[in-house]
Amino acid sequence: MQKCLSAEDAAALVPDGAKIMIGGFLGCGTLHRVIDALLDAGASNLTLIANDTDRANTGIGKLIHERRVSRLVATHIGLNPETQQGLLEGGLEVDLVPQGTLAEQIRAGGYGLGGVLTKTGLGTVAARAGQTMTINGEEWLYMPPLRADFALIYADRADQAGNLAYQLTQHNFNPLMAMAGETVICETREIVPVGVIAPDHVKTPGVIVDYLVGSA
Repeated sequence: MQKCLSAEDAAALVPDGAKIMIGGFLGCGTLHRVIDALLDAGASNLTLIANDTDRANTGIGKLIHERRVSRLVATHIGLNPETQQGLLEGGLEVDLVPQGTLAEQIRAGGYGLGGVLTKTGLGTVAARAGQTMTINGEEWLYMPPLRADFALIYADRADQAGNLAYQLTQHNFNPLMAMAGETVICETREIVPVGVIAPDHVKTPGVIVDYLVGSA
């Protein structure tokens, strides 16, 4: 049986200065209970890799609001004026990466690949995070793989062995990040006996999930 923790005990595993990935899209498919517990635990100086920072003081946006994040790697921040303010004032280091590139960087990190070659972002500020190179006479942008100390993900269901099944928007970044975290903590709507989740529905195998956080 996979080890189950309370949200508070899961958050206590994350030290100051940790690099974390948080899955989801604008708060959908994000582990809200663990985020709240992180705030209560006082974790700070975090490097955060996520698709976005939700809205002001909501979901991931709570970490921005409380100034717990020192560096952010994300695809857009347009719906969170507090993230924009942190970027403009210099209190928050922000790397904006095209969404497909970010997904591929995380996949490369999880699959042990050397990085991503893309033409997206060539000649723009997005290229600052990578390296321009010429291959067979064509210009490409190399982006390094991304991994994190902790992948904080959300799934609809988990079985007692840690196998995960997702619903709808939960598929956004959660399965990829599960592969790219040194320690994987999954908050889930319910934990069911092994065999309840059909093998075809398992998107993340339990062998890579370290801890489960069940419903309150």
